[in-house]
Amino acid sequence: MGGGVVSTLQTEAGISRTRRRWTIAICCMSVSLVVASMATLYTALAEIAVATGATQIQLTWVIDGYTLALACLVLPAGAIGDRYGRRKVMLIGLGVFSAASCVPLVLTDPGWLIAARAVAGVGAALVMPSTLSIMTAEFPESKNQGVALWAAVAGTSAALGILAAGAIMSVMSWQFIFVGFAGIGLVLFAAGFALPESYDPAHAKIDVHGAIWAAVTVGALVWATIEAPLRGWLDPLVLVLFAVAAGSAAIFVMVERRADHPLLQLQLFTNRSFGSGAVSVTLQFFLILGIYILVVQFLQLILGYDPLPSAYALVPMFAPVILAAFPAVWLAEKLGLRTVFLVGFLAIGAGLLVISRLDLSSGYVDVLWPFLIVSVGTGLVAAPGTLAIVDNTPMAKQGVAAAVNDVTREVGAALGIALSGSLLAAGYSAQLTPMLPNLPEPVRGPVSDSLAAALAVTDRLGPAAQPLADIARSAFLHGFSQAATVMAWASLAAAVILGIWAPGPTRRDTGTAIGASETSASKISAG
Repeated sequence: MGGGVVSTLQTEAGISRTRRRWTIAICCMSVSLVVASMATLYTALAEIAVATGATQIQLTWVIDGYTLALACLVLPAGAIGDRYGRRKVMLIGLGVFSAASCVPLVLTDPGWLIAARAVAGVGAALVMPSTLSIMTAEFPESKNQGVALWAAVAGTSAALGILAAGAIMSVMSWQFIFVGFAGIGLVLFAAGFALPESYDPAHAKIDVHGAIWAAVTVGALVWATIEAPLRGWLDPLVLVLFAVAAGSAAIFVMVERRADHPLLQLQLFTNRSFGSGAVSVTLQFFLILGIYILVVQFLQLILGYDPLPSAYALVPMFAPVILAAFPAVWLAEKLGLRTVFLVGFLAIGAGLLVISRLDLSSGYVDVLWPFLIVSVGTGLVAAPGTLAIVDNTPMAKQGVAAAVNDVTREVGAALGIALSGSLLAAGYSAQLTPMLPNLPEPVRGPVSDSLAAALAVTDRLGPAAQPLADIARSAFLHGFSQAATVMAWASLAAAVILGIWAPGPTRRDTGTAIGASETSASKISAG
């Protein structure tokens, strides 16, 4: 009899471990898919332009239409998952993402391509918060390890996406990237039916007004940062969008304070762990995406790497993000968020300062070792930042917590890309403007546009144009150094601010951790 009980318990434990692994695998692969989709098409833009006749502005929106839709809707999507079921919302998101990814296989007009990417972004918004909230609600006793793994996967998936796209583009056309999106999405959709369901047992009503104003706020802010490098930071449209973002944010705060069931409990931000965690995640993606765009261009335009080799060159740079994720959670528990954030952002800043000193004589190793320092710093702050958000939110509201984490990522990434791109362009232009009148009219425009266009012209002109190519490279490096230096000082400032604001190891903000006693309230069914 006793042996039978033990055998039954062992069987149940085996089933539990199997379900845990399955849940973690599906959730991590789903978030990896939608994060990789943000950056994968960078490698294919040139071929898409040739095949579809897309203009530079249309190519920009092929990328940014996805990001904008995702950023606008991720916070409401988290609340919808809490209300109606996180697995259900994730499955709907995977279905929408996969269906939208099929459109470019039959309709290749730039307008259809942009629309398909925007719809795919809607699906991604439903997927992202659901993946993290399913893991934290299903396994509250091992939340730390789950968050560390999720953060590591999310933090490195963009690079893996670019690597996969480079491999595809080396043997097939750009449309096969969308075949991969749709195929993987459908496999995960089918596998996701075996996941457990979880939701907020209170079944609180969705804060529709809050969702609308949140979407307007985030959408206007991200749109403004997308347009600013193209139009200029003082362009009327950019200024109007920033004004709309500020005004709608003020309205969102007023609506949330008066709502019976607010979309986002604003008092959570008075919790030092939650608030500093949200700021940390924003700054992480502001810095890492900003410098990532710069380094990719350095590898291709200065070192002369093709897209696939440049993608391979980035892989070791992101390994420390994964390796540091689990120790970082343990260090945050022992030393406090303050120490981890301080050391992490100091490391990022130090690495960026070294990167800002790269010159025409620099090689791959000169890029690699400081970027490894940046990656170690990112690994130290990534998982603790995300954990600080989800750990200080009621278990019943894990969808909203995951959505806050995702919104901060998207806004930080958009701001980082916009600022670094704008500084790079401004520095490049400032160096070349005095000499442009001395250039022949046919080459003046391309040289002033970008280093890529300048090198295309000088390659056609042959060895006689090599001095002009060197001047253009030097101008690029001036802008590169300017952008990397600003990002470095931003990281060092973040280290100081978070080193003061974030809690230490002996202090715990439980007074404002809303619903801290509700951690066991999330209803989980076998699905």
